[in-house]
Amino acid sequence: MCGRFVMTYPVDDMAQLFEAVPSNDLPDRERFNICPTDPVAVVTSEEDARRYRTMRWGFLPHWYKSPSDGPLLINARAETIATKPAFQMACRQRRCLIPATGFYEWTRDADGTRLPWYVHSETETPLVFAGIWQSWTRGADQFVTCAIVTCAAGQGMSDIHHREPVTLAPEDWALWLGEAGRGAALLMRAAPEGRLQAYRVDPKVNANTASGPELILPHAA
Repeated sequence: MCGRFVMTYPVDDMAQLFEAVPSNDLPDRERFNICPTDPVAVVTSEEDARRYRTMRWGFLPHWYKSPSDGPLLINARAETIATKPAFQMACRQRRCLIPATGFYEWTRDADGTRLPWYVHSETETPLVFAGIWQSWTRGADQFVTCAIVTCAAGQGMSDIHHREPVTLAPEDWALWLGEAGRGAALLMRAAPEGRLQAYRVDPKVNANTASGPELILPHAA
């Protein structure tokens, strides 16, 4: 699962990394507590060109009559993404990359208190989540929405949570975006051992209104 994440890399650096044309509305600031329904930066491949653009985090199936008509779909399970009606067309035709500095996950202590962890790349380079996207329109309401693909947790995450976002290495980006032929389904797996590192952070991040770089500082257990 992925319910909150962090993005601190500058727009220009990310556009260069992905060889994508940036949109003018991208959030151009460090964000330490991105929550569902927030705008997020996403890479798509459309008409033989990559775009770095903004989407709403929270996938809206085309049959929703309003943004709150059904469950908030922030994640899509790799095991069912190709057959679940909400996601199957996006899985085939509208895949995207969602870059992040890191993400949060939670465990509980013996008293049931939620204990937050910050998960990041071992190399301190961007994590790149596999995503899918969908345009949704009802009258004057228009949203371009996305969800993060998740899979069963690997050895690097299973002690913290039973799910993890699918993270893609640079050599896999073109395949996930549909630029390098078929076979994207093979990428929906847990990160190799060692790619993800985690440490405890301050419980103040439990509040979705919390912000600031102190949220990702190590916190004594």
